[in-house]
This record gives sequence, structure tokens and C-alpha cells, in this order.
Amino acid sequence: QVQLVESGGGSVQAGGSLRLSCAAFGYTTRNYCVAWFRQSPGKEREGVAALYAGIGNTFYAPSVQGRFTISQDNAKSTRFLQMYDLKPEDTAMYYCAAGRPRTGAAGCYATSSDYVYWGQGTQVTVSS
Repeated sequence: QVQLVESGGGSVQAGGSLRLSCAAFGYTTRNYCVAWFRQSPGKEREGVAALYAGIGNTFYAPSVQGRFTISQDNAKSTRFLQMYDLKPEDTAMYYCAAGRPRTGAAGCYATSSDYVYWGQGTQVTVSS
């Protein structure tokens, strides 16, 4: 059974930075995708970044491109979301998710239906 544990959320002022961590337990292969999603009250869940654990190629949503970086520490099976230049609209609950790559896909995408395993979420609050 795969388990994902997030950490690193908190409160920052606009322009600040945070790094979220997602530790993955239970995988015996690196043929899987890891993605970060976020959701704030009254809004739909948004996929912000994805990474293919086996190769490390990445995907970013336009809303975070250039400000967020997804990366991994293979030795610890941990993935990170480094967030720079945070804005009040980045305020949300952030979730880590994992799942298999789409058949024939060149990489991983931040689409909810691609993901089976989800973490409990970590809150990010950005004040203006």
C-alpha cells in the first residue's frame, strides 16, 4: 500500500517562499508520477506541477510556471515543491498525489484522474 505524507506548509507574506515535501512509502519501482495539486474553498482542484520519478522530467501549470519548482531526492523517495514569489492567490490546501504514467505518454501531467494515491494535504497561506 502506497502512502504519501506531506509537510512544509505554513503562512508567509506575499513575495515569500516555502518548500513543501512529499515522502512516498510503499513504492518498489520508480515508474510512477508524482504531482502537486491545490484547492481553496469554493474553487476546483488545480494541478500545479508533476514529475516522473523514473526520469525526472517535469510539468507545470501556467499559473506557477517560473515560480514553482518540483524536484526529488531519489535516495529518500521524497519529492519537493519549492515555491517562490508567493502570491495571495496561491493560498490553498496543497496535496501530493502519485499514480502510474499514462500509457504511451512522454511524461507526467497534473490531471487528477491520473492519480490514485493522495496525501492528507498541507495548508499554504499567503498574506498581502
